[in-house]
Amino acid sequence: MSQLSERLHAGLIKDNPTFVQVLGMCPTLAVTTSAINAMGMGLSTTAVLICSNLVIALIRNLIPAKIRIPSYIVVIASFVTVIEFLLKAYVPSLYSSLGLFIPLIVVNCIILGRAEAYASKNKPLASVFDGLGMGLGFTCSLTVIGCIREILGVGSLFGIQIMPSFYPPATVMILAPGAFFTLGILMAVLNSMKAKK
Repeated sequence: MSQLSERLHAGLIKDNPTFVQVLGMCPTLAVTTSAINAMGMGLSTTAVLICSNLVIALIRNLIPAKIRIPSYIVVIASFVTVIEFLLKAYVPSLYSSLGLFIPLIVVNCIILGRAEAYASKNKPLASVFDGLGMGLGFTCSLTVIGCIREILGVGSLFGIQIMPSFYPPATVMILAPGAFFTLGILMAVLNSMKAKK
């Protein structure tokens, strides 16, 4: 069981996809204008990661080496399509907000990277925990960025107004420069904390 908890720890902290590996920057910068969008994208990606890692780990010995990447993409695209249909049916407002970034989960380097680096070489249960750890790390990162940008940019959190009416929102925080600024500051803080250990 220690290997499984190690995979969770790796995804959340040690090898966090956003803050440590600097992967998945397109959705990180584009959809974190609000906490709900960030969490929705993170959870969607987590679901795809877990399912695709499981299937790839199960069929890893059946896939010829020459076509392994196209095979992984077919598996990933299948799960992305399912997630897209589920969001469209049950959470249409989130589906509309995320827009084009839902189908782009297919080419998210975190998912393909985990399929190639981990799921194709390990057993199904370990691969599921790897997907869960990386997915939760990605979700937490996006949600933190989304919370900061939403609070500073519009004065709300998860759509609920928390700042007083006289608060002057920093509109730049919900624009592209705000995403870069927030990500850069958070990465600097985390690197500084690691350096002190």
